[in-house]
Amino acid sequence: MDSQMVSMMWEGVLETLYMTLWSTGLAYVIGIPLGVILVVTEEGGIRPIKPLHDILGFFVNIFRSIPFIILLFLMLPLTLILVGTQIGSIAIIPPLTASAAPYVARMVESSLKEVDAGVIEAAKSMGASTWQIIYKVLLPEAKPSLLVGAAIVMTTILGYTAMAGMCGGGGLGAIAANYGYYRWQADVMIVATILLVVIVQIIQELWMRGAKASDKRIR
Repeated sequence: MDSQMVSMMWEGVLETLYMTLWSTGLAYVIGIPLGVILVVTEEGGIRPIKPLHDILGFFVNIFRSIPFIILLFLMLPLTLILVGTQIGSIAIIPPLTASAAPYVARMVESSLKEVDAGVIEAAKSMGASTWQIIYKVLLPEAKPSLLVGAAIVMTTILGYTAMAGMCGGGGLGAIAANYGYYRWQADVMIVATILLVVIVQIIQELWMRGAKASDKRIR
């Protein structure tokens, strides 16, 4: 593999990380509040509000049901308004975020539901407010599970970036499509795939180590 190809692969790695990190961050900015609201407002929750819970749950399920590739095309007009272009790495971030945020919301909801009800009841008995229970009990107690969920979300988004490479996105997915598939350069396809696998393994290892370090049960 010549220096030009190495340079192209390196640029593909950076673009892939750029899309993955930004989309994951934005998805969690949206998804964490949604997940918290779903848990807090459910029947038997800290502050049950059934209409809000049902409506929010409905929209989360709707967006989760839309395949990413379809959502990408549906969001092209909005993407153009938000980032000024419909192609390239930056143009993939809005649809990636929109696709991942509902998934994050459900992951957060699942993690928060794992918190021992006795801990929540103890906080209530001490006069803790709803916000105090959320920030001082629910989120800290669910931290290990949230970090494991983040590893799953991030690797899922990474897979979506590869898919987006077939639709005008950048990164390793675009390199694999443009050179490995359309030009029949098998070596490029193999290297791009290996790099994606390596990135996934690194992401998984980092998040799992963080989850293990934050788990009070194994200290």
